[in-house]
Amino acid sequence: MVKAFVRLILRIFYRVEIEGLANYHGTEGPVLIVANHQSFLDPVILWAFLPGELTFAINTHIARLPWVRPFLRFARVFSLDPRQSGALKSLIRHLQEGHRTVIFPEGRITVTGTLMKVYDGPGMVADRAGALVLPVRIDGAQYTPFSRLDSPVRKRWFPRIRVCVLPPRDVRPPGKIRGAERRKRAGERLAALMAEMMLVTAPTDRTLLTALLDAVRLYGLGRRVLEDGERRPWRYFDLLARSVVMARLLEEDGEPGATVGILLPGSGATVALLFGCHLARRLPALLNYTAGAAGLAGACDTGNIGTVVTSRRFVAAAGLDGAVADLERRGVRIRYLEDWRARISVPMRLRAMLAALGMRWRRPACREAAGEAAVMLFTSGSEGRPKAVLLSHRNLLSNCAQLGAVIDFNANDVILNVLPLFHVFGLGPGTLLPLISGMRLFLYPNPLHYRVVPELAYEINATVLFGTNTFLGGYGRAAHPYDFYSVRYVFAGAEKLQPDVRRLWMDKFGLRILEGYGATETSPVLAVNTPMYYRAGTVGRFLPGVEWCLEPVPGVAEGGRLHVRGPNVMLGYLLPGRPGERVAPRSRYGEGWYDTGDIVQVDDDGFVTIVGRLKRFAKVGGEMVPLSAVEGLAAQIWPDRRHAAVAVPDSRRGETVILVSECPTASLAALQEAARRRGTPELWLPRRVVHCSELPLLGSGKVDYVTLTARMREEA
Repeated sequence: MVKAFVRLILRIFYRVEIEGLANYHGTEGPVLIVANHQSFLDPVILWAFLPGELTFAINTHIARLPWVRPFLRFARVFSLDPRQSGALKSLIRHLQEGHRTVIFPEGRITVTGTLMKVYDGPGMVADRAGALVLPVRIDGAQYTPFSRLDSPVRKRWFPRIRVCVLPPRDVRPPGKIRGAERRKRAGERLAALMAEMMLVTAPTDRTLLTALLDAVRLYGLGRRVLEDGERRPWRYFDLLARSVVMARLLEEDGEPGATVGILLPGSGATVALLFGCHLARRLPALLNYTAGAAGLAGACDTGNIGTVVTSRRFVAAAGLDGAVADLERRGVRIRYLEDWRARISVPMRLRAMLAALGMRWRRPACREAAGEAAVMLFTSGSEGRPKAVLLSHRNLLSNCAQLGAVIDFNANDVILNVLPLFHVFGLGPGTLLPLISGMRLFLYPNPLHYRVVPELAYEINATVLFGTNTFLGGYGRAAHPYDFYSVRYVFAGAEKLQPDVRRLWMDKFGLRILEGYGATETSPVLAVNTPMYYRAGTVGRFLPGVEWCLEPVPGVAEGGRLHVRGPNVMLGYLLPGRPGERVAPRSRYGEGWYDTGDIVQVDDDGFVTIVGRLKRFAKVGGEMVPLSAVEGLAAQIWPDRRHAAVAVPDSRRGETVILVSECPTASLAALQEAARRRGTPELWLPRRVVHCSELPLLGSGKVDYVTLTARMREEA
């Protein structure tokens, strides 16, 4: 009767919803129930809503607290004293006797709202007891006064609480591992299971606009979330109102469903235009303004883009007058923000403000639209003609949820994003993730301002920085040692992180750069190093929800060609010369699989090492030579300069390797000496070294290998 009464009270005040009880009833034998720990209400919720008699494993110190003891008489409690070696053995026997036991593997209530450290002990208990693990996700309790969440989120006495019971899993490590190593493996499998639980139960079946409105409900319209180079902070209210204005102006031009090109730098106006496109039922296409006239024209043809929104001020500053004029000659309508600003009347502003106020209670259709295209981006074109990539709302939100399951982002973070929004790294983790999570976002339009960016990080108290190896190296050399004093995490992607840049940041700032890996087609992150699972020289472990296979490659002894599938894999391509025809991802492993074209190695601990792109291998004398290894050798000898290796045809050897270096003293003799010391095969050495003052780069900071290879072939 007491349990039924408590359940009724919780349903009335917290509107508790429980999903997946069939998974609970369908599990037999020893069962260990693991749950995330959001608040002091968590044990009460599980005791009230999970059927049958449960045992709660709690710390002996907690069980002795005066205010806890009265509640223990209503439930079976197993006290655990971490100082006693026999405590876990008793718990194992208790499980083996068939008593369903609840444990919180984090060991404490979260203070970030996300998963904290997952201890190895519960995984070892499940392994030794031969028990299945039943994961349970509690969501909503973190917003009550009974939580320890320290963030700007408004706590409420009676928020809605959701409990999700997932299918049981076996976390026992395969093989005959024994001792401490087996305990470690079981703990890692349990931690991976809980991260996957956070992803599976995350609200990804919604649109980006719905996710933004959900954030508004949590943090309030007055929450300051966005700032750019103009140094005028935007509240959620300002972002919504300006998005409404953009939508009204877009509705006067073209038909619903049309694709609108956005040719603008990273700024609040660009973000407002992005959400304005969604309000106006247009598909935003973020154009790479560093691609040149031919690249922009090709993107508009491939993406069937009839209208491009830009700014006269930006066109003049970026030297895009000729490219924009060329688009107009091709029949593309150019719309300037300056002209739109002149058309915004006082009544239009007032209506937009009223609409923004009303949107707080509006919830657009989400599940049906979640699988539709949310944005069109273009591949970097570093090795060929750019393709248009269609990413859905679910793709982008899934990748945000995947990152949130392994990184403890929270609403107190200040994100400094210097990457362009046409780059998926700058758009997804760099912009959308903070906006839908209540973080403060600062957009700076030029990542090449190596002295300005560190000073800006110091001024705004940035806690998270996204960059590439090239950009981070520039900031590290130019910054004062105290400029990044407030930074918690630095993430690197888009190109290989060089050892000298990693050492520079550790020695000068005491910061570990967390290198990750991904692609435009995967929204973008596939793997990343985290504070808990980090290995220098790798790109970390695969994110939860990512399935992977390695295809053997002739001539490559270690590793294979990576194919992936997951909720973050794109809807499909629009290919050059085939505008309007969507090509869904498919590889030799079937529908939905994406062939990355990268050669990778995955070690026994799950850490991923990028060997190189298959296109970035040269076939010299019948052997496969990784061009990235040639560049890595040069970077070890001359770490302060950039180097690029390319392959050109050779009538005798098939192909030959040329190293192009910005270092004027780079020589074959130095490379040969370094190769002998490091045991690098002589076949991998370039046949000649070419010096240049500056390598051609794309807007993302990557080397433009198409241009460079063409130049070397002409010279050959």
